[in-house]
Amino acid sequence: MKICVVGLDCAAPEILFEKCRLENVRRLMASGLWGRLESVIPPITVPAWMCLCTSRDPGSLGVYGFRNRRDYSYSKLRLADSRSIQAPAIWDCLGGKKSIVIGVPPGYPPRHLHGISVGCFLTPNPQRDEFTYPANIKREITALVGDYPVDVEGFRTDDKTWLKNQIFEMSRKQWKVAHWLLTTKDWDYFHFVDIGLDRMHHGFWSCFDRKHRDFQPGNPYESAIPEYYRWLDEQIGKVMDELGDETVLLVVSDHGAQRLEGGFAINEWLVKEGLLVLDQYPAQVTDFDKLVVNWAKTRVWGAGGYYARVFLNVQGREPQGIIPAHESETFLMEMKSRFEALTDDRGRPLRSLVFKPREIYQQVRGIPPDLIVHFGRLFWRSIGSVGHGKLHLKENDTGPDACNHAQFGAFVLNAPHLPLRGEFQGARLLDVAPSLFQLAGYKIPATFQGHSWFAGNSSVSGA
Repeated sequence: MKICVVGLDCAAPEILFEKCRLENVRRLMASGLWGRLESVIPPITVPAWMCLCTSRDPGSLGVYGFRNRRDYSYSKLRLADSRSIQAPAIWDCLGGKKSIVIGVPPGYPPRHLHGISVGCFLTPNPQRDEFTYPANIKREITALVGDYPVDVEGFRTDDKTWLKNQIFEMSRKQWKVAHWLLTTKDWDYFHFVDIGLDRMHHGFWSCFDRKHRDFQPGNPYESAIPEYYRWLDEQIGKVMDELGDETVLLVVSDHGAQRLEGGFAINEWLVKEGLLVLDQYPAQVTDFDKLVVNWAKTRVWGAGGYYARVFLNVQGREPQGIIPAHESETFLMEMKSRFEALTDDRGRPLRSLVFKPREIYQQVRGIPPDLIVHFGRLFWRSIGSVGHGKLHLKENDTGPDACNHAQFGAFVLNAPHLPLRGEFQGARLLDVAPSLFQLAGYKIPATFQGHSWFAGNSSVSGA
């Protein structure tokens, strides 16, 4: 059978299933399998989508987020791109079948696959740079919709009217291209990721979530997020009409969404604790990469983002490492305990989650962080810059942000002769690819780390 995956980046299960009455999603749920979907650690767009597509965890991919260390030097973290993913993905394991992959991050440079690929929001400049494979598809897309927007540049803004208009304008063009490719080109595997929902959440969550500290009843954007979900539901309905009877259809998100309580200035705290030493404290807020760090006296530093990456300065590993290698594990456990003991701006426990990569991944490739920290269980963001003069911040240092990612996304799966129906408990992101392969009648590759939801069920095609 053919496989069609509709990816809704950041879709929250409580909205998809409950808060918005989505007619077409409910039609899929009524005859399909659905439920919450546990993402990877960290639950970040990069690498989560490719964890789904390869059925491999971030450590096994060697990609721990948008930005990763290229070596053990102190140089700036490198942005991940499509070349960062070396593991075979679904479209590499179909035995010569044709695939269409649109906007699956990281999707730049465009993947050279058997079929068609269209780049994701990481494309630097879609008007200048090639963002499709083969290259002639870009000309066809331009003829169809004009300039193709891969993202809303500057989506972290206080101009909500502009932002909403830009997101919908982007989404209309992207979905027009998706429907066109779905109905006019040959394919056996189709995968489109809508990034607009993620941008809506980051921009409008405080206007929608009554538990958000900034929520104001009756605000002019209270219905913006539900409106976008209803728009997506219309597009899903069109996809359902466009597909043949012998098609596996999956609607899925890479992670969920939740309110952002604030930011914890990790490097500010490390400076205060004497663990990160600067030659001079900055007179204004300064990005970490622009600080003058005294590496000969620094023991720990961290990176900002949705979550924190923490790095130790170890002798024989980093150029000016000062933590003896034989003491690094003891020191690491001490830091883990100190992160777990942190409090919020009111003195209450943050209840942060602290992970050691080698304990949560099947493999650890590339240069992993020494610790991964979900401040406040991701209700707080990691702030990497220094110069705030305080540890707890209301604003994200990259611009206004109303939400953070949540550990659980969502899925709705429908297929002919589906052996399981109704709400499914215990679904994991890594289990998606093997489940799709078993349903569609493909042999599950040995490289996949997840397990099919239908393992042991002889009624499933290919079982």
